[in-house]
Amino acid sequence: MTRRLAAAAVIASLALPQALWAQEAIDESPSAGAMVGDLLVARPFGLVMTVGGAAAFVVSLPFTLLAGHASEAAETLMVGPAKTTFMRCLGCREVGYTNKDIERAREARGESAAE
Repeated sequence: MTRRLAAAAVIASLALPQALWAQEAIDESPSAGAMVGDLLVARPFGLVMTVGGAAAFVVSLPFTLLAGHASEAAETLMVGPAKTTFMRCLGCREVGYTNKDIERAREARGESAAE
């Protein structure tokens, strides 16, 4: 019974359109506790997932090349975990740049926020 519920939950989450997850800029202000938890738990776990995914990709490479899906396998096994581990602010849940990052980049280029 629990396997069926777990399978149904996985299928339901995969069926959600990815457009719902896409955002232009992330507006998060994580707490100190979230930052410490991210640093001590989530980042090391993400690093292990990235290395493990890279190993799984190398092992599956002959099969994915024959099937013509090597780029999809690379995206799922290596790039996704790497982005989650290295391309988000400390304590943030979403991958991407925050509004603060965008504002700093504009200031560095000498642009105004009104443009």
